[in-house]
Amino acid sequence: MARGATIDLVIPVPRSDDRWVLEEEGTPETPLHELIIGLLVDVLRTWIARTHRDAMAGSNIALRWNRAKPNVGVDPDVYLVEPAPPLRERETSLCLWKKGHHAPRVAVEVVSEGTADKDYSDAPSRYAAATVRELWIFDPLRLGPAEVVETLQLWRRVAEGRFERVYAGDGPAFSRELGAWLVVTDDGLRLRIADDAAGSRRWPTAAEVERAAAEVERAAAEVERAARIAAEAELERLRATLASSAPRPRRPRRT
Repeated sequence: MARGATIDLVIPVPRSDDRWVLEEEGTPETPLHELIIGLLVDVLRTWIARTHRDAMAGSNIALRWNRAKPNVGVDPDVYLVEPAPPLRERETSLCLWKKGHHAPRVAVEVVSEGTADKDYSDAPSRYAAATVRELWIFDPLRLGPAEVVETLQLWRRVAEGRFERVYAGDGPAFSRELGAWLVVTDDGLRLRIADDAAGSRRWPTAAEVERAAAEVERAAAEVERAARIAAEAELERLRATLASSAPRPRRPRRT
C-alpha cells in the first residue's frame, strides 16, 4: 500500500441505540448558559494576564475539600483561584488537602432550568463548606423559586467564619474580592465586571483589548501621517517664500 493512502471505513447507520439515551443529570446546558460562562472566564483570564497575577480562572473544575469523602464537592460554573495550583491549567480538580491547592477566591453559579433549585437552596452551603471567599449566583432568566428569585446574589465569607448573602437584586453589586462591580448587561442576559457601578469602565475581554490596541495604533499612525503632511506643506511654503524673495539677476546695459 502506498504511503499516505487511506482506507475507507464504513459503518451501518442505526436509527437508535439504547446506549445513547441521555440521563437527565447529563443534559447539556443551553448556548446562553455557555455564553455567560465563557464571557466571565475570558474577562477574568484577561485581567490575570494584564495584572501579571499568579492566578487561574476557568470553568467546571472539580472542587473537593474532604479527604475522607473525595466524592463530596461542587463543580463551579466559573472559578478564580489565587495562587494557581501547581499544574495550573493541567489540573482536573482542586483538592484542598493537597499541597498548593487552595479554595477559589470567587466562584460563580449561572442558574439554568435544570439547576435552579440546587443553585438557590444548596449552592451557598456547599461553597461555604468549601471555604470559597465569594460566591456569585446569576439567574438571567429568573428561573429560581418565585418567592425568592433574584437576578444576582452575592455571598461572602465574613468574620467568624460566617458565609452571608450581602447582596440580592438586579445589580450592581460590589465584589470585595476583586475590588470591582458586578453589572448586569444586555437586557439582563450577561454579567460583566466593571471599575464603576454604572458599568462604563468594564473589564475587557481579550478581543476587546486587541481592538483597543489596534485603535490606539491606528490613531497614532493617523497623527503621524497628519504631522508629516503638515511638515511637508510647511517646507513647501518656506521654499516658495525663499524663491519669491530672492533678488532677480540684472540685465546687462546696451552700449
